[in-house]
Amino acid sequence: MNDPKIKKQIASLRQKIRQADYRYYALSDPEISDKEYDNLLKELKTLEEKYPGLVIFDSPTQRVSGAVSSGFKATKHKIKMLSLENTYSIEELKSWEAKIKRLLKKSPGLDYLAEPKIDGVSCSLVYEKGSLVMGLTRGDGESGEVVTANIKTIRSLPLKLRGDYPESLEVRGEIYIQREDFKQINQQRASRNEPVFANPRNAASGSLKLLDSKLVSQRRLKCLIHSFGWAKGFTFQTQKDFLAKAKDWGLPIDARSKNCQDLGQAIDYCFKLEKERESFSYEVDGMVIKVNSLKLQEELGATLKSPRWAVAYKFAAHQATTKVKEIELGVGRTGIITPVAILEPVACGGVTISRTTLHNFDEIERLGLRRGDTVLIERAGEVIPKIIKVITSKRKGKEVKIKIPSRCPVCSGIVEKEKEEEVYWYCINPDCPAQLKRSLIHFAGRGAMDIEGLGEAAVEELVKQKIVNSLVDIYKLKKEDLFKLPLFKEKKADNLISAINKSKSQPLARFLFGLGIRHVGEKAASVLAKKFKTIDNFFKLSVDQLEEIPEIGPVMAASVLKFFSNPKTKKMIEAFKQAGLRLNVGASRRLAPTATSKIAGKTFIFTGELEKLSRSQAQKLVEELGGKWVSAISKNIDFVVAGQNPGSKYRKAQSLGLKIIAESDFLTLAGRR
Repeated sequence: MNDPKIKKQIASLRQKIRQADYRYYALSDPEISDKEYDNLLKELKTLEEKYPGLVIFDSPTQRVSGAVSSGFKATKHKIKMLSLENTYSIEELKSWEAKIKRLLKKSPGLDYLAEPKIDGVSCSLVYEKGSLVMGLTRGDGESGEVVTANIKTIRSLPLKLRGDYPESLEVRGEIYIQREDFKQINQQRASRNEPVFANPRNAASGSLKLLDSKLVSQRRLKCLIHSFGWAKGFTFQTQKDFLAKAKDWGLPIDARSKNCQDLGQAIDYCFKLEKERESFSYEVDGMVIKVNSLKLQEELGATLKSPRWAVAYKFAAHQATTKVKEIELGVGRTGIITPVAILEPVACGGVTISRTTLHNFDEIERLGLRRGDTVLIERAGEVIPKIIKVITSKRKGKEVKIKIPSRCPVCSGIVEKEKEEEVYWYCINPDCPAQLKRSLIHFAGRGAMDIEGLGEAAVEELVKQKIVNSLVDIYKLKKEDLFKLPLFKEKKADNLISAINKSKSQPLARFLFGLGIRHVGEKAASVLAKKFKTIDNFFKLSVDQLEEIPEIGPVMAASVLKFFSNPKTKKMIEAFKQAGLRLNVGASRRLAPTATSKIAGKTFIFTGELEKLSRSQAQKLVEELGGKWVSAISKNIDFVVAGQNPGSKYRKAQSLGLKIIAESDFLTLAGRR
């Protein structure tokens, strides 16, 4: 085969894969996602199968990827540590099973061991006479790095086995860092102006290769054992038997490992854990399915790269690389200018991502981001995608630095910081249309005045036609005004006017929240309303009165004082009064705490998406039944109510050992079922 184009294509693929291997294994600083890497390898493998004459001995397809760090002594593995073939669909899993059944030359009733594929660093542990004598990384599969001292810092690994252990034993596992520990590590690195890790896997890899074990011990590495290597004088029938014995010896194993009677059960289990992956304390990127019988594993053997008896089923990728096409500037209801990255659309975490917030200009500076940059993005846990790092090696010299605007992108008003130490820049024009629209939507929202029918589309038209130019103008609306808009006919106009009139009776807490006072959320508004009773009392406040309230800190106190010391606020409140708003605490519907009330006196926190109630409705129900709700997780919470797709609060609650209940359980407690 002498086609120069094919030779060039194969050479290019090999170079890209080798560069990716170096970044991943040697530097612990990857530049491409796992899926992109797998695609490169798959493309190379396909070409080499088509043109076998072009295969060379050191091609990435002919060995396990990896590299031995020069910082540690290299030692050969007694039995190779192979990497797994990846699958991304049920069809590929079924094809894998069909292939192994053909290789076995019969169709035995195969059962499997399915377990989460931890996104960490593979390791080999050697025990002699029950004592841990050596810890190795996988390295290139043939040889690994001796990192025994660092592995001994992992407290979950026993230095001495228990029970009837073999004279010599080697086991394989995965070293990882838990999500919360990873978050703390990156916060500490950011505070020292050090580059943060892209993900927990890279943090684990980088930690394991530190030359100072004292530093390694501070990273709080964890390890779970998943595979049998070899043993002297000990045999096992199945993978399941090995894990049970490993547990007896005191080795940590994953409690989620499950024996499945057929591939269908294994697939169902994959789907189940994919839905639950965000509740894990550690990152997983898929599932591993292994033939349970060790005898059949031996019969199936391995290729140069992978065991035939095991396969990885990969979940939708949490990370991907893409390009920043443009930077858009948005204006929030409080005037904050927020930069948003417009991306080349890319699949990530099961959805297509085309934009992501950059939060503020300090974040742009921290990332070193330029327009046109190639970036690594992540979508995990909290669902909102974010840029993890800029891949500077991809720059071509045409990227453009991003400047802080001197004028508002919507109204051309002056942009400035409120305080020098703040990270946010504000449009200080109170008549900015962007601020007005967002303020109106917030004011009419469920947690505030709850004006049904005054949504985004209606607000957009009312502001555009200059029918509404302030919050108070909502209460001046007439049906004739609404008929000027294409959205409204007779019935819809009647419903909105009715909802506006009904909102005049909303209690003070909702009104305060609806005003959008900076730093004052729903909970703080409720606390302030209960303390000061009427709106007029807010114009007489002192900083001491505010700061003596436990829930009100100095930043919030300063914000409240500044808002109510503004003459425009006084004028606006008088206009609301003239429009018929009550602006006092209002008749409470709180039920008297009784011995039969299961909510009274209890503290609740909500996380995830509720189905039967909105978040604000659930919080209001807690208040009505004599309970208390909070927004920050702590050990003083009685019940954590978890809906669909819970976030970091759920994981924190698990680590604190708090009582976690479903929405249905909450409704039962509240007597609503």
